[in-house]
Amino acid sequence: MAAASPYRLRIEGMDCASCALKIETAVQRLPGVSDINVNYANGTLALRVDEDRTAPRTIAEKVRALGYTPVDAGAEPEPALPTKRVREPWWQGAKGRLVLMTAALFALAFLLAQVLPQWEQWLYSGAALISVIPFARRAVAGAMSGSPFTIETLMSVAALGAVAIGEAEEAAVVIVLFAVGELLETVAAGRARAGIEALIDLVPRVALRERSGAIEKVAAEELAVGDVVVVRPGDRVPSDGTVIDGASEVDEAPVTGESVPVLKEAGAKVFAGSINANGELRVEISHVAADNTIARIIHMVEEAQESKAPTARMIDRFSRWYTPAAMAVAALIIVVPPLAFGGDWMTWIYRGLATLLIACPCALVISTPAAIASGLAAGARQGLLIKGGAALETLGKVATVAFDKTGTLTRGRPQVTDIVPVGGSEESVLAVAAAVERNTSHPLGVAIVEAAEARGLDLPATFGGGIATPGKAVTARLKEGFASVGSPRHAAEQATLEAGTAETITALESQGKTVVVLMKGKSVEGLIALRDEPREDAAEGVRRLTDRGVRALMLTGDNRRTAEAIAAHLGLEARAELLPDAKLAEIGRLKAAGPIAMVGDGINDAPALAAASVGVAMGAGTDVALETADAALLKNRVTGIADLIALSQATLGNIWQNIAIALGLKAVFLVTTLFGVTTLWMAILADTGATVLVTANALRLIAYKPSK
Repeated sequence: MAAASPYRLRIEGMDCASCALKIETAVQRLPGVSDINVNYANGTLALRVDEDRTAPRTIAEKVRALGYTPVDAGAEPEPALPTKRVREPWWQGAKGRLVLMTAALFALAFLLAQVLPQWEQWLYSGAALISVIPFARRAVAGAMSGSPFTIETLMSVAALGAVAIGEAEEAAVVIVLFAVGELLETVAAGRARAGIEALIDLVPRVALRERSGAIEKVAAEELAVGDVVVVRPGDRVPSDGTVIDGASEVDEAPVTGESVPVLKEAGAKVFAGSINANGELRVEISHVAADNTIARIIHMVEEAQESKAPTARMIDRFSRWYTPAAMAVAALIIVVPPLAFGGDWMTWIYRGLATLLIACPCALVISTPAAIASGLAAGARQGLLIKGGAALETLGKVATVAFDKTGTLTRGRPQVTDIVPVGGSEESVLAVAAAVERNTSHPLGVAIVEAAEARGLDLPATFGGGIATPGKAVTARLKEGFASVGSPRHAAEQATLEAGTAETITALESQGKTVVVLMKGKSVEGLIALRDEPREDAAEGVRRLTDRGVRALMLTGDNRRTAEAIAAHLGLEARAELLPDAKLAEIGRLKAAGPIAMVGDGINDAPALAAASVGVAMGAGTDVALETADAALLKNRVTGIADLIALSQATLGNIWQNIAIALGLKAVFLVTTLFGVTTLWMAILADTGATVLVTANALRLIAYKPSK
């Protein structure tokens, strides 16, 4: 048996969650098909198929039978670079042509009825019966594929019923309005997709590659890791990389939303799509085109749109029984009044058919995913990446935000401020500590090594790599024995600290500094104090959270005095001296009282990020920031947490507005129908109008900008 291979299909005309559900239901009944992923927001179907059991063309034919247009079929799951689809005028698309056809048939029937009034009923009946054929075929195909209660079924039954009771003119109008409503859905979905596809324009398609002193123009997707490119003033950076020569201000607003240009010099990272302002840069490429920041943002948002939010899943479950229930109610409206109260059959059949049209679930089904898609797109444009509707919903409900300290509330680049030798000189203490920390990635260790390099110190040799005990110490073997650099608490566990040494540690910590102790064996050799300054926007970010009624606190492994000094300056609570397991336990305790967001750098805090209700990673487009947590802040600012929560709350509000619009209009028109006020064309107009209102309301979120 052949192994299942990946298959991807782009589908035109799939513009709402109910469309996606219908396609998924049909395709999953085919033999040999698995891992089905239908993304209506992106208009794609991805799956794995055993071609010995089901040919790929069978999948395309099944999709076409449901009334959608499959294009760009292939075995490749993703292109090298995101591609922007060509948008044709609305009248050239399948739904546009259907609108023109149904409108032309109605207009022809109307004109001929003026000339031949005695044939009016037959003319409108003919127009209605011909116009309903495409929708009836889709209803039958849906029923045969496992979706018997679709909107096409409701509309076809209502239209044919209207013809049968002599209301052919209204039947024709209903079909035209239904076709127009479907076209409006397509237009609205196209606008929502354009909000993400606009990011594709940020990446230049060509780059100036430098090889052997010569500069050549190449396609951006041909760049490989390690290539050197020249970025002239006014050019966009073709892919992520590191500046190796030159200095210039770079506008990162298109990528991170940061409005102020950032100075880039040798060693600085630059991101694909950012704009070089005033100086020439030579950049070494670190990511290929398919893996640069822009490509990953687009793929992240597309994947996020595929994952359903809790409210969307609830609406989906509701709609599964809502449509058959609506048909049952319509049947009761038709049957009960004539049989029980002697009502006129034609009157109540008419009102039952109107009820069918009012019950169309389009507006309700699209209410949540449309808002979620717009919220995700708005976040991406503001440098706020959110991995899915569930995370977007949860952010708006968090009661507590827990921050890591180093690299999150602070700049993450501590500097050595004091060296206090106990058994030697400052230089020897710093040199030995740097040797122990030589291969570490911890910010404190990096700062110690940098301080030693700045003084030009020769570091003693170590044998083997350093061994890290998280939250305690790093130990390495030197020629004269083992040496460790660790916390004062760890040092106190290994040896008795002299009173003077303990007093010095207390004094340094009271100044908001972090102290590490250098030990050789069981002997204290010296103290090194470091300080990591808070980010410029940290206090504002905390204030904006507390103004929203969200509790903010710091969880850190640092000593209590340092943590409390920084926390007091920023205006939040502190939980200090937490080892990784204690930090996890604290997250669990806080989570029991309500949803909690954990904010960290995405590396050392990965367990805590995963344990929280929603994890948020700081980081300007780094791999870890984009991949570890549920959300990432490309601006690398603490205020971004409040922006995330504000966006989530705006999205939740939009969702409930949409649900109220959808159900409210249906309730009003149901009452007017039962009293004989609503006509068939008014009923379908109510459904189409609700869909348009819901979609337009959701699209407002794309332009959303958090208030300061």
